[in-house]
Amino acid sequence: IMGLDMYAHSIPTDENIPPVDFDIKILDERPGDCPRIHYWRKHPNLHGWMRERYVDKGGSDPDFNVSTLQLTPEDIGDLESAIKAGDLPDTSGFFFGVTDGSEIEDDLAFIAKAREEFAKGNSVAYFAWW
Repeated sequence: IMGLDMYAHSIPTDENIPPVDFDIKILDERPGDCPRIHYWRKHPNLHGWMRERYVDKGGSDPDFNVSTLQLTPEDIGDLESAIKAGDLPDTSGFFFGVTDGSEIEDDLAFIAKAREEFAKGNSVAYFAWW
């Protein structure tokens, strides 16, 4: 079924991995090292926030589809603030669905998981496929 599928993975902290547009195959080649820590389905406003961060970090894919974004502890803090303030950007797209506000608890669960990964010395990657 078509739709916006969104993923967060734990990735090894590696200075050779750029902040955006790194090869997503790293997740396939090192699956034991890159477990999925979170999944969302059709949460366009969160995806819009991620897209803005992707562009801010130099991302070049105008569609932001299967484009990778490395999230830092600062990014996670900014995201948490945006979630709690209801400031995720209104985002729409073909097959994206609608963010309705019921996602907040799940989004905050992701924030906690990301912080756990940082505490282990790992990084966090986001990508979506639609």
